[in-house]
Amino acid sequence: METILVVEDDASIQRGLELNLQVEGYSVITAGDGETGLQKAIERKPDLLLLDVMLPKMSGFDICRQIRKQGMTMPIIMLTAKTQEIDKIMGLELGADDYVTKPFSIAEVVARVNAHLRRSKKFDTTSADYNFGDYNLDVKGQVLRKGGEQIELSQKEFLMLKLFLENEGKVLSRQEILTKVWGFDYFGTDRTVDNFINKLRQKIEVDINNPDHILTMRGSGYKFVK
Repeated sequence: METILVVEDDASIQRGLELNLQVEGYSVITAGDGETGLQKAIERKPDLLLLDVMLPKMSGFDICRQIRKQGMTMPIIMLTAKTQEIDKIMGLELGADDYVTKPFSIAEVVARVNAHLRRSKKFDTTSADYNFGDYNLDVKGQVLRKGGEQIELSQKEFLMLKLFLENEGKVLSRQEILTKVWGFDYFGTDRTVDNFINKLRQKIEVDINNPDHILTMRGSGYKFVK
């Protein structure tokens, strides 16, 4: 049984998510403030995290940052009442995989949870390692290293880099990347891909404005070269 941690200070929303996710067959842990949520995430290591942005004691952004620093790669879906694009971008930059803007329907959140967890199960951990430049991607361990030093990757960053390496020299459209990394039933947009490309470039490119590996193909998408 997969475990989901719901960090939400609104008791009615928290209870609604808990009940509906339990109906779907998930084990659900809850927390009503940021500090407790972070502690439970570290101790229980859930399969997915539903994380409100505005929380007592510690914001969802800070929790997301700390979780990724711990090397935890579970999908994180942000729950936010804010509508400004910058807030959504900030969540993605910190390592979140998706976001839902309040007010939302419980059915939509459950659908996104199902989609992310289905995608997580499709990890192929039998492939050989990939090498490019000074980097090594350990597929089985889901770890990126440079000169023996580990570079933190979120789950989606790992999947995206693996997709590029599997399709070296091939132009991938944004929609193709969305479909293969996030799944057919993902609700995101092309902007989601662009945000994650920028994050990945920050980790593997010497100059993100003049990348050597992840090249932008105007009007077509992206291409990876070694």
